[in-house]
Amino acid sequence: MARARKKPSNTSFYSYIKWFWILFFSGVLSVLLVFLLASWGAFGEMPTFERLENPKTNLATEIISSDGVTLGKYYLDDNRTPVDYKELPQNLVDALVATEDARYYDHSGIDGIGFLRAIAFLGQRGGASTISQQLARQLFVGVRSKNLFQAVTQKIKEWVIATRLERSYTKQEIIAMYMNIYDFGYNADGIRSAARIYFGKEPRDLKIEESAVLVGMLKNSSLYNPIRREKLVLDRRNTVLAQMEKYDYINEEEKDSLQQVKMDINFSPESHREGLATYFRMYLQGYLNDWIKKNPKPVTEDGDRDTWNIYLDGLKVYTTIDSRMQKNAEEAVTEHMKRLQAEFFHQNTPDRNPTAPFLDLEREEINRIMERAMKNSDRWRKMRAADKSEKEIRASFNEKTEMTVFDWKSDTQEKDTIMTPLDSIRYYKTFLRSAMMSMEPQTGHVKAWVGGLNYKHFQYDNVIQGARQAGSTFKPFVYAAAIDQLRMSPCDQLPDSQYCIEAGKHGNPEPWCPKNSDGRYSGNMYTLKHALANSVNTVTAQLIDKVGPKPVVSIVKNLGLTGEILEVPSIALGTIDFNVYEMVGAYGTFANQGVYVKPVMVTRIEDKNGTVLFEYVPETKDVLSKEVAYAMINLLEGVTEGGSGTRLRHTFAKDQDVYKEIITGYPYEFTNPIAGKTGTTQNQSDGWFMGMVPNLVTGVWVGGEERATHFKTIYYGQGASMALPIWALYMQKNYTDPDLGVSKEEFIRPEKMTINLDCSKLEQGVEEENDLENDLDDIDF
Repeated sequence: MARARKKPSNTSFYSYIKWFWILFFSGVLSVLLVFLLASWGAFGEMPTFERLENPKTNLATEIISSDGVTLGKYYLDDNRTPVDYKELPQNLVDALVATEDARYYDHSGIDGIGFLRAIAFLGQRGGASTISQQLARQLFVGVRSKNLFQAVTQKIKEWVIATRLERSYTKQEIIAMYMNIYDFGYNADGIRSAARIYFGKEPRDLKIEESAVLVGMLKNSSLYNPIRREKLVLDRRNTVLAQMEKYDYINEEEKDSLQQVKMDINFSPESHREGLATYFRMYLQGYLNDWIKKNPKPVTEDGDRDTWNIYLDGLKVYTTIDSRMQKNAEEAVTEHMKRLQAEFFHQNTPDRNPTAPFLDLEREEINRIMERAMKNSDRWRKMRAADKSEKEIRASFNEKTEMTVFDWKSDTQEKDTIMTPLDSIRYYKTFLRSAMMSMEPQTGHVKAWVGGLNYKHFQYDNVIQGARQAGSTFKPFVYAAAIDQLRMSPCDQLPDSQYCIEAGKHGNPEPWCPKNSDGRYSGNMYTLKHALANSVNTVTAQLIDKVGPKPVVSIVKNLGLTGEILEVPSIALGTIDFNVYEMVGAYGTFANQGVYVKPVMVTRIEDKNGTVLFEYVPETKDVLSKEVAYAMINLLEGVTEGGSGTRLRHTFAKDQDVYKEIITGYPYEFTNPIAGKTGTTQNQSDGWFMGMVPNLVTGVWVGGEERATHFKTIYYGQGASMALPIWALYMQKNYTDPDLGVSKEEFIRPEKMTINLDCSKLEQGVEEENDLENDLDDIDF
């Protein structure tokens, strides 16, 4: 007989159910405990609420032009300038969400579906990291560890921080933070730098295919490097576009079309030594460091005061520089100096000048110059710091080595060569240098600043560091003193005859008898206007004798020209050294109706939150009356109407083909009112031109690093040939852009003008020497 089958008891069934729920809730509690322990810092330090609200990132200081263009940045390792979500194009946001986190708007930091999918398929069908988790890793967790246990704990910390971030920030803020924190390589820290460096534009201007490239790089910016791995990056971009089509951000037709578009990378690395306004940026760096010393951060709750850091704190520095005028200025300097240098090289080949680039020097003096340059070089300083002996250091200067040097003939202004360091020193001394500054006289706002030819290779800023003899550009200060103190008129006449100031008069140590540039004296009576226009030295000597050196020095000091100026008659011919910065400020007083306004470059400084830390207050001083200032403008207009600056007016080259070769754009054919003054110093060592229209004053200097580096003749070495063309080219470029608002109007004439400016009757019968040959007579002996 068969035995009956035993039925399972209800007790066993309920036991299984009980243990299932025990294990389930134990698992849940274990997970909750793990997350709780992580939040308490059991797996490593967790960010505080304050750090979540204010995550610490290094931010670059941004230099902003008056027309809203970023001129450059100051940074150490992080070239990061954050942008708000509203500055991100929608196509970039769509590409990010479609590629990195399709359910971004539906979760609270952790994507459960993505997590389960990653577990089920072992990560083969996509990862589980949300945008919030990736941000948490970038800000607080760091690079994933290769140790399994540490990697797991890092992941748990990411989850915890991601949920906290979601509670502290909006979805839009998290996207902006993530795009701002990511390192895209090549100092492209954050989306703003990445857009500028890889595409030469602001993020808001990115096209869909460009946004797709940058989003594709988020997977691994080192691997998906558009400069080194173009094909790989192109494929990755197309994958991003496919994801956008998959999630309905674009349609299939748009996807297919965009995938066929060539990847147009406009690589523009942001370097301290390259880009726009490099010399100005280096000056500004020193300015900010001085400002920081005098303006510490606000006192903290602990009573401490920290200092600002221009490389880390994300300051915004608003400058007066106009990026368009700055570009025009740099182009003008390059165009003219490239041609002028070619002529200088032609005249100073070894067969023509065995001591090139040093004229009129004995071998002993040349050796002293080279010795000084060698000891001032970076190579000498570095080797000395490395405890190398002087014998070893000197020997290194005669060893041939590979180097990259400046070269006008190259499009990049560089060439690779092999030469000894000593030869490279001599090579660089053959180059003529230039400096230029342009300022709005009514406000003192500096609009353009060009300190040299190429900052990478010539790091000495000749705008403010270099001071050189002013030559005839100093003469207007003598005339201004005579008109102001003696109430003389531009129409007053003085004889062009040899004139001496005896020893002892005006503190003169010995008799002073200046010559005219050609050594001749016409014997004619010249008006002051004619004499200044043609740089007649004998008339200038008579003026300083009449007014005395002391009033001249007083006016010069009030015009912002610093340094020691001896109260002796010889200063009348510009024997004192000044820099371009000071000279532009001084001449601006004439255009600003006698009011000196100190040149200003920075109008405002803000912290990263937009709090104003500094706002500029103009520094002004009444120096001359409106009448005297306008009389000076009238005198200086004579320079361009019938004196050494008349080539600005020429409509043909007067058969002087050589000038067509060395002076870009000549003839210039200006017809609007221009006041100016050329200047040339002894042996053509310095060439100057100070040019003014009613709302823009510009100074230009050209010369060698050494005063012995110069043209052999005044034909090329005068200010009208070396410096004036740069001003002319610059102004031509400015006038092609009406938005710049550079004036072509008359200078403002005072309502009541008691100083006589009508010299037409007095000048009848006086032969005006305004042909090209007279343009060369602008040198002081």
